[in-house]
Amino acid sequence: MYAGLALYGASSALLVASGLGLEPWNVLHQGLAELTGLTIGVVSIVVGAGVLLLWIPLRQRPGLGTVSNVFVVGLAMDGTLALLPGVHGLAVRVPLLVAGIVLNGAATGLYIAASFGPGPRDGLMTGLHRRTGRSLRLMRTAVEVTVVVTGFALGGTIGVGTLLYALSIGPLAQLFLRVFAVPAAPDGSTVVAEGTPGRAILRS
Repeated sequence: MYAGLALYGASSALLVASGLGLEPWNVLHQGLAELTGLTIGVVSIVVGAGVLLLWIPLRQRPGLGTVSNVFVVGLAMDGTLALLPGVHGLAVRVPLLVAGIVLNGAATGLYIAASFGPGPRDGLMTGLHRRTGRSLRLMRTAVEVTVVVTGFALGGTIGVGTLLYALSIGPLAQLFLRVFAVPAAPDGSTVVAEGTPGRAILRS
């Protein structure tokens, strides 16, 4: 789980550094960062915490992964951006964009496969779906269009990377979810490695 969250933050930093377009929520985060003078990672943490508060009226229950998501992704994003040198020219920016999207798919597969609870933003969408009775697709589209438009108005970056991310993240996440899926035990339970080597617990 933590490897997935850290890689997610790092992959988002690569998209920021490419300057060719961000995933929907980071368009908002970048716009708010421009407005407030805070780093994009700090804004991500603040927004994540705010979204998590919206879970209360939606009667959503956070897990370890939910709370960890709020902090780890933002810290990893800022840390990676601090380490990256200045990027100039499409010959560098395009590979950064592609690497960021592929790494984001791998990070998503790792995080979901860990099964420690959805991220605050995903939980907002599923909570709205349950409370309103509207389709999950409609809720996701409505929320992401809102954050993209708001972020763009505040100065967030929309570009070819935003479109490429939207088209490819689903298939990539599905691919890597299969790669990182926890294998099933012979009796149909799921084997989850825990603690010391050789020790595991069985979960149905």
